[in-house]
Amino acid sequence: MAPGMIFDDWSPHLRVATAIAPFVVAIVMRLLLGGNALTRWMVTLSTVWFAVNILMAPYSATMRQDIRNLLR
Repeated sequence: MAPGMIFDDWSPHLRVATAIAPFVVAIVMRLLLGGNALTRWMVTLSTVWFAVNILMAPYSATMRQDIRNLLR
């Protein structure tokens, strides 16, 4: 199973929500708890998670088909 195939059955809205939700939670925690080491790590990890989601999106089957359709 390719890494991008995990997300093939998800709707685009769910994909965006799973990419953004950890970052929003990390920012809210930072506002509530202040700028301590835990919240800095949460922001860092959620940013990496968002970047991985963005980089993996072109490898899903639906995105590959959309790219092929654009090239025609």
